[in-house]
Amino acid sequence: MHQSRFRLPLIVAALALAQAVCWGMTFNLPAITGGAMAEALDVPYFVVMMGPTVMLVVMALIAVPLLQVFQRLGMRLVMTASAGLGAIGLAIVALAMWPWAFFVGWVIVGAAGAGMLTTAVQIAIAELAGPYARRAIGALMVFGGLGTTLCWPLLGALQAAYGWRAATMLGAAALLLVAAPIYWRLLAKRSGGTATTVKNETDGQFDWTAFGLLAFSTAANGIVTWGFSLTIITLFEGRGLEHGTAILIASFIGVAALSARLVDFVASHRWNSLATGLMAGAGLPVSFAILIFGKGELAAGAFVALYGLTSGVLAVARSTIPLDLFPAAAYARASSMLALPLNLSFACAPPLFAAILAGPGSDVALWISTALSLAALAALALLVLRHKSRLAGS
Repeated sequence: MHQSRFRLPLIVAALALAQAVCWGMTFNLPAITGGAMAEALDVPYFVVMMGPTVMLVVMALIAVPLLQVFQRLGMRLVMTASAGLGAIGLAIVALAMWPWAFFVGWVIVGAAGAGMLTTAVQIAIAELAGPYARRAIGALMVFGGLGTTLCWPLLGALQAAYGWRAATMLGAAALLLVAAPIYWRLLAKRSGGTATTVKNETDGQFDWTAFGLLAFSTAANGIVTWGFSLTIITLFEGRGLEHGTAILIASFIGVAALSARLVDFVASHRWNSLATGLMAGAGLPVSFAILIFGKGELAAGAFVALYGLTSGVLAVARSTIPLDLFPAAAYARASSMLALPLNLSFACAPPLFAAILAGPGSDVALWISTALSLAALAALALLVLRHKSRLAGS
């Protein structure tokens, strides 16, 4: 069921709002409430911050099996039910009196996330948008990344007034009252017949070599970008910046990433996602070289500009490249299988880089990041060459 190009922007805007709420009230919740959670549960702060890690691991483990549920029941029912399940998980977190109950809640939130967050909504948009899928997913990535902007002020104000448990219950209510109605109202009742065509297409035409190269490239870059997402201020401090200056400069990464996503969205009719991904992948190791060989605020500012631009484009590319590589009917399967290595890499990256920065230091972290980004670039270059060769031979 392909929507008209005139109604589609409204649907994408509503789905972007739902994504912002779902991410902001789940994965990003402990950024506001983590300290109070740790005090209430009498555990170290890092234990509480493992909640989102548990969420990502569960999302990774059930992403592929959940595809069969999508195909059998349709995106609308599964995504709406997942929003309800996420609300239950957050309620358990809010009411938890012991650490084990806290993590039970996060396991449930992770199971819900696999059915309502990025991979699921991208599959739903691909079904709705048809030939406009890449631009629609690009628009979703631009505006769906505003979860912290929307949710953190609300969570912070409610926690200050009533405590972290009330703030967490607000998250549960938001999933029920904002995300669930959007999914139920706007998504197709059924998956439009893809349930039978996916298996036929992927069994006979699915390019497993291309998938392997794409999975390696996106996971390697994901370790770097998600690793620095929570440790970038520590990295800057390790390069000699004062804490306040590090915060100020790091805050512009989001602006640069948003600008890059907007440019990618506008230029999507001229460049395919493989080309933009390759260019962005080439820029990532250059950004690390700036910090390795440069010093002070000027080097940090130049790094933020280039790193923000390249990571922003790569975030869109990893969602849209499967549209260029695989048959339309295979997009759902490719995206679900990519979720396994991606979410695992996202889950392990922040504690890994935190340990490196606390131990060997920023130099080692930057050289490891350079090596990973160069390996990802090589895999993506091989993927582009293979894709061009297959197109030429067809």
